[in-house]
Amino acid sequence: MPVTPARPAATFPATAATTKGRTPSAEGDPVPFPPPTRARRATRATRVTRTALATLLGLACALLLWQPTASAAYPPPGLVTGDIGIHDPSMVRTDQGYVVYGSNDLLEARISTDRTAFSDAGSAFTAPEDWWGEISPDRNPWAPDVSYHDGRYYLYYAVSNFGQNTSAIGLATSATGLPGSWDDQGMVHRTGSGDDYNAIDPSLMVDDDGRWWLAFGSWWTGIKLIEIDPATGKQFPDAPAPQGLASADGGIEGPALVKRDGYYYLFNSYGTCCAGTDSTYRVRVGRASSPTGPYLDADGVDLRDGGGTFVLESHDRWIGPGGQSVLNDSDGDLLVYHYYDGQENGAPKLGVNLLDWSSGWPVAY
Repeated sequence: MPVTPARPAATFPATAATTKGRTPSAEGDPVPFPPPTRARRATRATRVTRTALATLLGLACALLLWQPTASAAYPPPGLVTGDIGIHDPSMVRTDQGYVVYGSNDLLEARISTDRTAFSDAGSAFTAPEDWWGEISPDRNPWAPDVSYHDGRYYLYYAVSNFGQNTSAIGLATSATGLPGSWDDQGMVHRTGSGDDYNAIDPSLMVDDDGRWWLAFGSWWTGIKLIEIDPATGKQFPDAPAPQGLASADGGIEGPALVKRDGYYYLFNSYGTCCAGTDSTYRVRVGRASSPTGPYLDADGVDLRDGGGTFVLESHDRWIGPGGQSVLNDSDGDLLVYHYYDGQENGAPKLGVNLLDWSSGWPVAY
């Protein structure tokens, strides 16, 4: 990895999940009875015992049936300030600090030296690539995925038209990872109206054995996987058809594929984005023992059958979290995503949380 920035990474608040509700000591304790007369002591003692047991049993049942609210189950985003308006963020650490790329405006960029205060840093590209016009008239790239491998930065991105699957995934490379430094390498994979899947939202995962895998997909038949040639960063010639990893009714897109502790984890955004406070995005995950799957959630449900363990969903002012990526940093793994701010008219903003893997599943905090 590149040299650590001059200022250390910010420490994000480790907000533990909390629960709300009445505890037995608050209002659930049995009300004390007055001392019984001698003649009726045994009878009334029996009644008191029965009443106490019934009360405690009721409290136990209530606690078993009680479920935490969304606001109790999920943490707020870690502290980030400055220019944090962005969609589909992907973050990388460079010699100059942290750079976040997002959809639109030639892949708009934000930069920070401390992972807290971000400023506008222009865009990845200085001008549209000619080949983008074959896919989309407005030549506006989306959904970047930026990473660093073997001394070079890789930027996968999508070119498409909203609501259509005439789409393509492209690749650019850079020696520094900074805005304006990217050399486009052309198309990696494409889809058209005759296909039943959509070539957008790429996510590269480099395995321990040196094999490269690219997950991608949006709506249609869901999330797909292809193998990438490390020598070119593109799909192998005569490669087989993409393999299905996940699907869902009501929308699924934005995969992020990572490997941790011997398992492969596939994060996806479920629902709809880009509608301010009406957005329904939520982040769910499954894991597998092979990059090709099958990916199951914590209950054993296949992601191809609509499974997915929740990682984040709307809570309090933080609406529709999704468009996620994962960055391994010096203090752990970061879940990087966007959300819509319910207190600022649904403005899209950068969200960052640390991930705890101690349970075998990613938990945001």
